[in-house]
Amino acid sequence: MNLYGRDLLKLLDYSKEEICYLLSLAKEFKKKKQNKELHPYLKGKNVVLLFEKDSTRTRCAFEVGAKDLGMGTTYLGPTGSQMGKKESIKDTARVLARMYDGIEYRGFSQDIVEELAENSSVPVWNGLTDEFHPTQMLADLMTIEENFGHLEGLNFTYMGDARNNVGNSLMVACAKMGLNFTCCAPKDLFPKEGLVKTCREIATKNNCTITLTDNVKEGVKNANIIYTDVWVSMGEKEEIWEKRIKELKPYQVNQEAINLANKDVIFLHCLPSFHDTKTKIGKEMFDKFGVKEMEVTDEVFESNCSKVMDQAENRLHTIKAVMFASLNDTKEKM
Repeated sequence: MNLYGRDLLKLLDYSKEEICYLLSLAKEFKKKKQNKELHPYLKGKNVVLLFEKDSTRTRCAFEVGAKDLGMGTTYLGPTGSQMGKKESIKDTARVLARMYDGIEYRGFSQDIVEELAENSSVPVWNGLTDEFHPTQMLADLMTIEENFGHLEGLNFTYMGDARNNVGNSLMVACAKMGLNFTCCAPKDLFPKEGLVKTCREIATKNNCTITLTDNVKEGVKNANIIYTDVWVSMGEKEEIWEKRIKELKPYQVNQEAINLANKDVIFLHCLPSFHDTKTKIGKEMFDKFGVKEMEVTDEVFESNCSKVMDQAENRLHTIKAVMFASLNDTKEKM
C-alpha cells in the first residue's frame, strides 16, 4: 500500500483497504510506543499545524506524533498566521509548502482545507472542519477493533446532533468499514440527505446498513457501540444551548440506554464531554438550566463500558500513521 504524498481531507476519499492499512500502521506505532522503542523514521522533516479552532487532543497528537517520528513542528494558533486576513488561502498554502513537508489544518469550512490541498505541493491533513473529522474516525475505528477484534457486522449507534462533523464522519466510516450505522436523533438533526444517499450506496457494497430513527429504544437496540458528541459545536452561538438541551435531552446516553443495548456495548465520545459541572460551560449550563449532565451521564462516562480514554490515546497512534504513510519517501519499513 503506497499512500506517499496523499492528503487526508475526508474518509470518502479513501478505500476500505487504505483505511485498514492506516489502522495496521497505527497498531504497530502503539506497540512501539508502549515498548519505548524509538522510531524517528521521518527525521529531518518538518510539519506546520494551522489551528483556527483550539484543541487538546488534535494538537497534542500531531506534536507528540511528529516528535516521535523525528520531525519538527510549528504551531500557528487562531491568531498565529495571516491566512484569510492579509494573505489568501492559496498563497498561504504555496508559502508553507516551500518550508514544510506537511500541513495540518483545523478550522471551519471544508472548502478551506480543500483549497489548501489544491494549492499545496506537500500533503495536507484535515484535523477538523465543520463537515468532516477524519483523524478522529481512525482513532474511533482503532478503538472499536481493539475491543471486538473486528469491525464488519458490528452495530454502531450515534446519539445526538447527527448533522455535525462527527456525525457525518462516523456515518462515512461505518459505511466504508462494514458497520451497521444507526443515527438516533431528532429528525431535524438528521444528516443531510445527499450524504445519507452516498453512504447508503457505499454501505450496500460493504454489506452493512444506514438507519435513521428518532426513537431511542429502536436506536440503541442491539448496539455494540454507542457514541455521542457535545450538543453545541464550536462556532455555534451560545443562544442555541437552551434549544439543544430541550431537544436532545431524550437522546442523552444514560444507563437506561446502555441497558437497552447489547451486553458487550462500549461507549465512545470524541471529547471534550459535559458529563458533570466541573467545566466552565458545564457550570454555566447548570446555573442557567439546572442541567448537571448533558450528552452523557457521569455514571456512563466513568463506567467500565466507557473506552473514551483509550480512544483519546489512539488519536496519537492513528495521526502518527497518517503522517508516516504520506511522508515516508525513504521506503522505511515498520
